[in-house]
Amino acid sequence: MDIDVQSFAVANLRRRPEVVETGGFVAGFDPGTRSPYVNYATPLPGARPSARDVAALVGAFRERGLGPRLEFAPDAAPGVEPALTQAGFGVEAVHDYLVCTPDTLTPRSDDRPPVETPVADQDYLSIDAALSEAFGAGFAASPEGAARLRRLEESGGAVRFVRAQDGGCAGAATCSAPAVSTSELAGVGTRPAFRGRGVAAAVTAALTAEMFARGARSVWLEYGGEGSRRVYERVGYRPWGTRLYMSLDE
Repeated sequence: MDIDVQSFAVANLRRRPEVVETGGFVAGFDPGTRSPYVNYATPLPGARPSARDVAALVGAFRERGLGPRLEFAPDAAPGVEPALTQAGFGVEAVHDYLVCTPDTLTPRSDDRPPVETPVADQDYLSIDAALSEAFGAGFAASPEGAARLRRLEESGGAVRFVRAQDGGCAGAATCSAPAVSTSELAGVGTRPAFRGRGVAAAVTAALTAEMFARGARSVWLEYGGEGSRRVYERVGYRPWGTRLYMSLDE
């Protein structure tokens, strides 16, 4: 499964508006944002980059005024971390990831809140604002962020949300379009006032089932703490591997 997840990471980055492939790496860039969580690189499975390969990758980021950053499953490319460390990269984070398959997905639960697909521009704006609030304003809500959510929905991915009583968004999540038979579920966030009501479980289950309906054989996600891990495990996700985040200081 590590190779599947890493192959997915490669395929997903190749969907970016601007793609650079060099020395066994694929870098994906979106000129509409400078976010390091959108603009990053990943190695091809089994890559064994040389110092020259790493330097070329760093140059691709520097040309765009961006900090070099990678996300990858280290077991799928064991030669990459030593090469990056030699070039001065540091470990930003190590995240465990969980995987759900059709066999482990729990049956639909009637006690979860109803989940909707965004349609109107206001839906996308509300979702972007809710996720910004859910993640402690780690990113600012913006029309550009709402537009990226709409593009995701319209390009084979999926966005799902639970509507708040005031018509806005209580919480939401996204899922990328499937590639190499798997898909990444990400950005699961609930506004503080709506936590503890099953919102995260509802959108996670709905998106996972949607990807299976589209032919994915698995869906994977990373989690941010033991509380969220328990939510995902109740939906049917199981521990599987780790992903490594590395970056080069300016």
